[in-house]
Amino acid sequence: MPRPGAVRNPSMTEKAPMPDITALRPANFLLTVADRVATVRLNRPERKNAFTFDGYAELRDFFADLRTARDVRAVVLASGGGHFSSGGDVHDILGPLARADTPALLAFTRMTGDLVRNMLHCGKPVIAAVDGVCAGAGAALAMAADMRLGTPGARTAFLFNRVGLAGCDLGACAMLPRIIGQGRAAELLFTGRTMTAEEGLAWGFFNTLHAPEALEGAALALARGIADGPAFAHSMTKTMLVQEWNMSLDQAIEAEAQAQAICLQTEDFRRACRAIAARETPVFEGD
Repeated sequence: MPRPGAVRNPSMTEKAPMPDITALRPANFLLTVADRVATVRLNRPERKNAFTFDGYAELRDFFADLRTARDVRAVVLASGGGHFSSGGDVHDILGPLARADTPALLAFTRMTGDLVRNMLHCGKPVIAAVDGVCAGAGAALAMAADMRLGTPGARTAFLFNRVGLAGCDLGACAMLPRIIGQGRAAELLFTGRTMTAEEGLAWGFFNTLHAPEALEGAALALARGIADGPAFAHSMTKTMLVQEWNMSLDQAIEAEAQAQAICLQTEDFRRACRAIAARETPVFEGD
């Protein structure tokens, strides 16, 4: 993965290469691709999958590459070693940040923000499979996923205030209230307390809960079902879910009319029409 570079935006005159996600060999996380589903697993079990500087940057670049990738249609963010992620590594990140100057600090916070931004704009549905500790930046990573599956032992906490920082990190003040409500989000961000799995399910943070041994299988089954669907239309759905945050209802209705008019011109829509007329199950190819 090329680095540095945050949100990539080639000019209209450039021909952006189509990345082959299956060929990537990341250094900071495990990656497998099967059935057009990419499974990403942070790979520091001895540190409860805590992030390093390089880990943030590599995952940011991975989601930037996904935007134009054709070999992946859905992503599962998996847990490993019984935990999702404990966030930024206390020793490898907090110490150096305490000694950094303002430009370096802003470069870091922008990089972590670009990770979330790239997840939102990667064009592929992202499913987080959360077990064990899901804290700090790890909680924000799960928050930025489109869907979250958990286990009864999932423990989610936005711990920024525990180290003297604001809860407004990685988009949490914008996104978390939209998921669980303003008052609940405020409670978690002001107190840093742990949200239990049962609370997460009742509040809408988790879509479903599963036994630890069944969690990843459930996430993969959901991802494969999505990957078998109309990829272009799914990408449009993800785009509109993000863009319509900042629209009035009238603007959203018009934007959706335009988006759906584009989808009505796809080959997948025509295939579905032909299959339905023939009383067959549509097979979508993503075009």
